[in-house]
Amino acid sequence: MGLERELFDLSGKVALVTGAGSGLGRAFAQGLGAFGAHVVCADRNEIRAQETVDLLLGSGARAEPLGVDVAEPASVASMAAKLAAAPGRVDILVSNAGIATKPAPVHEMPVEDWDRLIAVNLRGVFLCTRAILPIMLSRAGGSIINIASILGLVGYFQVPPGVGANYAASKAGVIGFTRQVAVEYAGRGIRANAIAPGWHGGTRLGDERRAASSPEALRQFEESIVRGTPLGRRGKPEELQGLVVYLASDASSYVTGQVFVQDGGWVAW
Repeated sequence: MGLERELFDLSGKVALVTGAGSGLGRAFAQGLGAFGAHVVCADRNEIRAQETVDLLLGSGARAEPLGVDVAEPASVASMAAKLAAAPGRVDILVSNAGIATKPAPVHEMPVEDWDRLIAVNLRGVFLCTRAILPIMLSRAGGSIINIASILGLVGYFQVPPGVGANYAASKAGVIGFTRQVAVEYAGRGIRANAIAPGWHGGTRLGDERRAASSPEALRQFEESIVRGTPLGRRGKPEELQGLVVYLASDASSYVTGQVFVQDGGWVAW
């Protein structure tokens, strides 16, 4: 095995990916599995989680499904207890599970939509991190990778709106949470970093927005994305695989508390 492969090798490690049933989560699971990790594919939708597992097993990777609702403390605690019992370790945590509500200006946003999204996107990251940290601490090491967004770094406005302030606030919170976890646990062998993706296709994140939008509104939204991205296109989920493998592996052993933007140049425009 060459030096490059050794740096990125995840053989013998267990990776937990939340929201692994589709979109970016599925791509993360496939990337980690390709480099040797045993991937626990966690999702609220257990059918989709099993579909991801089947894809990994078909490619020769090791994987298993696990049902979890990251917004529910009891569900997250149950997940952690199962993992502590078998396989008995979690070396990599990718907190990817997230939702987006129907976008609305702040003065028109239902409080229920704010609370529902924050419960998954921010509270869920906290609950999963809190539950998995004791498992990592028992082995004096681990890599936590939280999925934020460029919308946690910069604002974006379009009429009709393409994103809500609740989503932006949740992702900015994930970034702050990640940095705090990084400094709290650096001395105990645990690293924490965030990935801030740009506008990627092939995900279910915009399902509510798409269902509530007219064809013309959807066309305008897609045009604005392409127009605002220097590379001139949306990203593909698989284009994030190299970054998650890097952060999960020894190749990034001196990297913690950082936010990695992968957006086709959106925030540099």
